[in-house]
Amino acid sequence: MDSGGGASLPSSSCPDARKRRVSYFYEPTIGNYYYGQGHPMKPHRIRMAHNLIVHYSLHRRMEISSPFPAGPEDIRRFHTPEYVEFLSSVTPDMVRDHTHSRNLKRFNVGADCPVFDGLFEFCQASAGGSIGAAVKLNRQDADIAINWAGGLHHAKKSEASGFCYVNDIVLGILELLKVHRRVLYIDIDVHHGDGVEEAFYATDRVMTVSFHKFGDFFPGTGHIKDVGVAAGKYYALNVPLHDGLSDENFRSLFRPIIQKVMEVYQPDAVVLQCGADSLGGDRLGRFNLSVKGHADCLRFLRSFNTAVAVDVEPDNKLPYNDYFEYFGPNYTLHVEPGLMVNLNTKRDLEKIR
Repeated sequence: MDSGGGASLPSSSCPDARKRRVSYFYEPTIGNYYYGQGHPMKPHRIRMAHNLIVHYSLHRRMEISSPFPAGPEDIRRFHTPEYVEFLSSVTPDMVRDHTHSRNLKRFNVGADCPVFDGLFEFCQASAGGSIGAAVKLNRQDADIAINWAGGLHHAKKSEASGFCYVNDIVLGILELLKVHRRVLYIDIDVHHGDGVEEAFYATDRVMTVSFHKFGDFFPGTGHIKDVGVAAGKYYALNVPLHDGLSDENFRSLFRPIIQKVMEVYQPDAVVLQCGADSLGGDRLGRFNLSVKGHADCLRFLRSFNTAVAVDVEPDNKLPYNDYFEYFGPNYTLHVEPGLMVNLNTKRDLEKIR
């Protein structure tokens, strides 16, 4: 998430004009939350990422803040009171005794979005980080703010979806809108950013741009013809893609599209959701991007006075860290793209563009 300049945007090739102040939100207990056996969503990865940041000494280039937990009233700025009340009171025991099955169904809590110990506290930490990041930018206490536990883009106003319960992104954007006239939201997760798009589908104060796999794939939304309604018409942009997307394909779309969006929309702040499931080898994703291809999106945005946050190229050989054995057998930082069939033809990409 970062606050850009005003209307005049520097050219995308400009070197960094100034050292950016980067603020990083991290809740030390976030890795303790557990969705359950076999569930692909693992908050423990946030702790592993933090551990790497420390062992690469990147924390020295950032201000680290512990997020203030978002209160029920903060969460109600987007979510309905009944839903927030349900999230704050539901427990695993209630699921087992079946008397609450109506509400579980109503709020879509169950298989994909299980009830686990500390569910609401997890939501409070995640949302608190994104709201806190927005407050930092609003007060001009940072140029770039990062919330590793955020990005839960599927959560709807009154239901959980796709491992997401509280939409920290929508809450962060609502905070940014208190100060900024226009906010641009960009989503590079392999899944469509449906919850955020839906929240701002009828307004021109937030433009949403999502690059995602489209077809027989969750959540099934994000068609190229979905462009927004009423005042928000043409302020939602969807880039539907196929399996096996490469760095080169992605770059050929991301750069020209975002260049044009920046010129035309001229946002005051940019929020970027960097879902790592678009990387090659992800359990659920079907794209084939490398870490460098993923980071190239940040690098390009930073050229508009926005995001690769601290401008350091970490060594591919991992430093010894608390979770070193998790990274075997290669013990390297970069995920190399796999041998996947790329179903995105040059003609298709050109047409989308």
